[in-house]
Amino acid sequence: MLFERATEPLSFLFLMTDDLSMMSLASAIEPLRAANRLLGREAFRWRLASIDGRPVLASSDIPFPGEPVTEALEQAHALFICGGMRVSPMREKPYLAALRRAAYKGIPIGALSTASYLLARAGLLDGYRATIHWENRIAFEEDFPNVTATGTLFEIDRKRLTCSGGTAAMDLMLHIVGERYGRDLARAVANQFHHERIRDSNENQQGGRLQQMAALPLPTQKVVRLMQNNIETPMHVEDMAEMSGISPRQLERQFRQHLGTTPTRYYISLRIEHARELLLYTEQPIFEVAIASGFSSASHFSRWFREFYHIRPTKLRERARTQQATPPPALAD
Repeated sequence: MLFERATEPLSFLFLMTDDLSMMSLASAIEPLRAANRLLGREAFRWRLASIDGRPVLASSDIPFPGEPVTEALEQAHALFICGGMRVSPMREKPYLAALRRAAYKGIPIGALSTASYLLARAGLLDGYRATIHWENRIAFEEDFPNVTATGTLFEIDRKRLTCSGGTAAMDLMLHIVGERYGRDLARAVANQFHHERIRDSNENQQGGRLQQMAALPLPTQKVVRLMQNNIETPMHVEDMAEMSGISPRQLERQFRQHLGTTPTRYYISLRIEHARELLLYTEQPIFEVAIASGFSSASHFSRWFREFYHIRPTKLRERARTQQATPPPALAD
């Protein structure tokens, strides 16, 4: 048990990043508050921190007060860094230092949503299982080959806790509550939020196209999985149809009926989505992004990218870098 030796109250410190997800933060804190109420005592305590003690703006432009992380860390049993929009590489350094300081203390360290990037960048996930929001997983795997990236809702591997964000943070905290005080209390806490079922750590995220998959005929599902697993070296549609047990004509009919497009175009859309994540969340050159997405040339890739996103790949990356480089607005003390 991760916190079995910690005495009450168990104190969690939430280190906020600029543009953090308010949903992830609330989903992590509210189960702790409800557990205290149902237990009738302060079993859990939480504090909010920022790098310098100044308020932090969430992605919704709502400010959150925070105390300096170096001071608050002294009383913490665990540190959770809260992500949202990805922190610019130019502003990463103080967050990495805070995470390494927590690791030196030997306390468990967690990351919510895209903050798994910072935990990995600090070198604290090498050799660990970790998860991140489905939208960022492709680039995360490219950037951190020494991390076993999964598509689960949350991961707990020794003293590292990572969460895909949103309401998955509630499932992570309910798991902690259940481990410490029993499943009955965890279920009672979940009921407070109409959270009908506590999801396990081995459950996959249902983001992107995963929800759509369940409604597809089995042969189409098989072909889509083949497409997803063969991005860099695309397969021929005829070969995938044969492997799924139907003819190319039947496959074409199923794709048009259930997905409103052809297998070829759907495959290209998967590769273009893959490329978009690499453009936004890695520093790979455009040509390497093109090759990693199954295109033989940068010009061919650029034409298809404009077809789907109405913007050149270089322009998309320039826009993302400009947004990351723009500092958040200063808040009044």
